Amino acid sequence: MKILTILGTRPEIIRLSRIIPALDQLCEHVVAHTGQNFDRKLSDIFFEELGVRKPDFFFNTRVDTLATQVGQILAETEQLLERVRPDRLLVLGDTNSALSAFIAKRMGIPVYHMEAGNRCYDDRVPEEVNRRVIDHCSDVLMPYTERSRVNLVREGIEGTRILVTGNPIYEVMQHYRPQVDASGVHRQLGVQAGEYVLATFHRAENVDIPDRLRAIVEGLRRTAATLGMPVVCSVHPRTRIRLQQYYLEPTDAKLILLEPLGFFDFVALEKDAHVVITDSGTVQEECCILGVPGITIRDTTERPETVECGSNALAGVDPANLVRLAKAGASARGWWTVPREYLEERVSATVVNIVLGYNNRAPTPIWTRTGQTAESAEQPAIQGAGGKAERAGKAGGTRGENPQEIAR
Repeated sequence: MKILTILGTRPEIIRLSRIIPALDQLCEHVVAHTGQNFDRKLSDIFFEELGVRKPDFFFNTRVDTLATQVGQILAETEQLLERVRPDRLLVLGDTNSALSAFIAKRMGIPVYHMEAGNRCYDDRVPEEVNRRVIDHCSDVLMPYTERSRVNLVREGIEGTRILVTGNPIYEVMQHYRPQVDASGVHRQLGVQAGEYVLATFHRAENVDIPDRLRAIVEGLRRTAATLGMPVVCSVHPRTRIRLQQYYLEPTDAKLILLEPLGFFDFVALEKDAHVVITDSGTVQEECCILGVPGITIRDTTERPETVECGSNALAGVDPANLVRLAKAGASARGWWTVPREYLEERVSATVVNIVLGYNNRAPTPIWTRTGQTAESAEQPAIQGAGGKAERAGKAGGTRGENPQEIAR
């Protein structure tokens, strides 16, 4: 069986970091990176840090406009599907990269969607539209929680196509715990455990609107002054560009702006922070698991279970509200009960078993319906430069080495 996994953002790489090697061992597994958030060089760094092999294909679709980026992702996905001819497509989350599910659906390729059913019910959030489109293009849906399963059922999706897997982030954090514990980031920054605030924000609805971005920067400045401790900011490239564009780069010495941190250093800072201020869905989950109070600078969240259990508070972007919650946050540290779906230890095995073994409602790919199997449709294998098998023609590429650029 041949499985194609398409991804394009750092959270996808992190969440799939235990699933990719498992699929590599059990089937013919092809990985494609859309380049949605960063170029190939930065992509390679993320894969190397997590010890995950490099993608087989790289789309290089990092562009400024939504229409151009989505159009390129869909066009190059179609080319790749024709070349690779997978039996199934695996996507995760609500990114533009996961919109590749649309093309696969139109081509009759079974789509398996991790992180299905997340909803914030706020269409001002760009990802909310993506979530509904991807879910309704998917054949087998793998939500993390029972709440997300119910969301899907309410939208008319048959229960036999929905399988709750649990959240993969706990398994990922447990696997990389030795590397996190070995991080020297506290010493490098000169900060002590519990004596700093960690912040990260990148969402379009926050950083692309000058008034909201200005309010966030002011809220961080007031938080640092009120708590008397530095605010360490891991700054996404998109955020840094907007800070410069809108002349909002902070000059306060207590606001420490860093280049994007690696996963190990970020989690090391996260687990020892006084509080964490974020608009990231993944960080909301991590704080809940780590017992660290989280403050979400959004009006809604697709992870409402974090608010209900008490690990997370919605602040919007009002500076006074942010300061109030930051002052109150530390007193609530770790007293909540983590949702059980957040503590699943073998999510990777569950997902792999579903992708390889569950096809209750999955269609047959178009190339096998016409009487030609995926295997027979491929070109003969030839020996590549290190003795590894490569496919003749443009579909080639040694696994983990020299990912192929999709020709445009």
